[in-house]
Amino acid sequence: MEPWNSTLGSSFILMGILNVSESPELLCSTIAVLYMLALTSNGLLLLVITMDARLHVPMYILLSQLSLMDLLFASVVTPKTFVDYLRGESTISYGGCAFQLFAILILGGAEDILLAFMAYDRYVAICHPLNYMVLMRPRVCWLMVATSWILASLNAVIHTSYTMHFPFCMSREISHLVCEIPALLKLACADTSIYELMVYVMGVTFLMPPLAAILASYAFVLVAVFHMSSGEGRQKALVTCSSHLTVVGMYYGAAMFIYILPSSYHSPQQDNIFSVFYTVITPAINPLIYSLRNKEVMGALGRVLGRCTSTQRL
Repeated sequence: MEPWNSTLGSSFILMGILNVSESPELLCSTIAVLYMLALTSNGLLLLVITMDARLHVPMYILLSQLSLMDLLFASVVTPKTFVDYLRGESTISYGGCAFQLFAILILGGAEDILLAFMAYDRYVAICHPLNYMVLMRPRVCWLMVATSWILASLNAVIHTSYTMHFPFCMSREISHLVCEIPALLKLACADTSIYELMVYVMGVTFLMPPLAAILASYAFVLVAVFHMSSGEGRQKALVTCSSHLTVVGMYYGAAMFIYILPSSYHSPQQDNIFSVFYTVITPAINPLIYSLRNKEVMGALGRVLGRCTSTQRL
């Protein structure tokens, strides 16, 4: 096929999960409900952590960044998917596709690194409680946040610019819910084998070391928990850690399936399902896992809501 003009005036067609679904109305309604849940829960968690001074500690500062990333992650994909379905078309401009790819890479990469820092925070809190405020002082905490965003930004800039520089063939149909590297490379008219290897290596580099750090942190945490003399302290530690591990399992499972598992082992339909999982479902579930099982967050929510009610009465 001849390459088509990949300028800002050109466009792609996203052949997402709604185009192949047998019940697109039901699926679209479900995605819309999950998106509203993600907006509400993450926005509320951000508000509570910001307004309640008792939550201005490293654990909740990191959690607020996770909520921000999830809020933005869901907003990159879901509104356009919903609007496209209502309009009956699924086109996205060349510039819009590049922006969507960049946003997904930066938010996904930042969340990947942040989850490892959150695991380290729990390791220090449980295994070295007396040194917690030294090892996790505010400067260190914000350095972790900055590192997550900076490294993810560098990765996103490199991959977005290199992916979008390829000439694309006459077929403009992207067999995916969003503009992601594997789906875009299938439309390229040039040899992408070397770049695909680089994407695989970068995927392993970004995913496996943080995952290994998380598993190592929780291995030490579990050993420390089972040596606790206090049953209440043991239960609290296990609840906190199980919440984090649930989030880790959902996020890393979907990311590894798409970026590490060879494309010959999964189909576009499976990629679409996993894309919905980590761009819509996970952002909606994450704050519920953390807040509903956390007495401090629920207590802070009650104080903030009580404060707002008192203000309205005045």
